[in-house]
Amino acid sequence: MKDVRKILLPLPSVSNGEAALIRGYNFARRFGAHLAVLHVRPDGRDIAPMAGEGLSGAMVEDLMRSAEHESARHAREVHKLFEQFAATHPDIQVVPPRSPFPWDQPSMSFNIISGAESEIVPAHARLSDFTLVPHPDSGEEVSSSETLHAVLFDSGRPVVIAPRTPPQGLIKRVCIGWNGTAESSSALRGALAWALTAEAVRVLHCEDYQRRGPKARDVIDYLSFHGIKADAVAFNPVDRDVGKGLLAACKDFDADMLAMGAYSHSRLRQLILGGVTRHVLEHADLTVLMSR
Repeated sequence: MKDVRKILLPLPSVSNGEAALIRGYNFARRFGAHLAVLHVRPDGRDIAPMAGEGLSGAMVEDLMRSAEHESARHAREVHKLFEQFAATHPDIQVVPPRSPFPWDQPSMSFNIISGAESEIVPAHARLSDFTLVPHPDSGEEVSSSETLHAVLFDSGRPVVIAPRTPPQGLIKRVCIGWNGTAESSSALRGALAWALTAEAVRVLHCEDYQRRGPKARDVIDYLSFHGIKADAVAFNPVDRDVGKGLLAACKDFDADMLAMGAYSHSRLRQLILGGVTRHVLEHADLTVLMSR
């Protein structure tokens, strides 16, 4: 993915939205790309089939009105956040959704669509070079996490997770977490867009993380075909936790992006037992690219 032209940024709410907008703005300027900001507004009528038995018609109507009110509030808040951001960043052109892309400069748009987020966001992601999502704070913003997983499992494209706090500047130091899997290969391909212009690139590998497949030294050879110079460094688990060791190695490198495969084991297994993907999602304070 060398040529980035369209970036999708779904904003379910304003939670961690400013940091995601700043990262998206930086990406749009870096690649001369279009940042398509999307808010999916749930339809209050969708709650009726889920209301269950034992509720009167009046109670269901109250639930629908409440859901519709909450949906409208989120939409207003997200739209206001976008407008405020656009007003303070006049160097990036705001264009209407589905309008012709201004090829000579970065741009962004805002769109609200009603429907099921788990269906609409992956569908739009399939025609984007990658999807940028706000950081899904564990237990705080469930919908963001659902968005992330919907794109990961149902779009065929990489997901970039913005950090919680607004990032400073462009991405200059890239780490690639490698374990030989198809998922890490997909992440490697997605990371090329940043690795090509990075100041430094490092491939991180760990004996406890490695699966059957190419080794880190083979990744170095692959990157050299793209004109990218990188080194390979082995890291150790921290407190027997590979994910913690991976993030510690990124910190040692002063990395501002980590690219890695997601859920080499099943998501259910990682939710129950923990795993590298889960640890990184919950604890990373840098930009993370994940791919399936």
